[in-house]
Amino acid sequence: MSLSAIRSITEAEEAVKKAKLDAQAKNKQDAELAEQEGRAAIAATMAQAEGEIRHLRREAEIKAEEYAVELASNTANKCAVIAAHSESVQGEAVAYIVERIVSG
Repeated sequence: MSLSAIRSITEAEEAVKKAKLDAQAKNKQDAELAEQEGRAAIAATMAQAEGEIRHLRREAEIKAEEYAVELASNTANKCAVIAAHSESVQGEAVAYIVERIVSG
């Protein structure tokens, strides 16, 4: 084999080694970049989910408060009806007791 052929083969081998090392470095860099982008995407998704959770929690608290107000109003109305009914029954009871005592 001639010296120039050996040199060409050696240069080609070195070029292949360099290309392989460059490709490995680029793959490593690309993997690191993809990992960073993935972490950023996860962080953004988590932040968005936390925002949605806060929003849903606020809506639930508002609905619960509205329900509590409505329930308290309904309960107050029922209490008023019961109190009015008891007053009318109380008058009847007093009249009945007085009648029994007087007649009795």
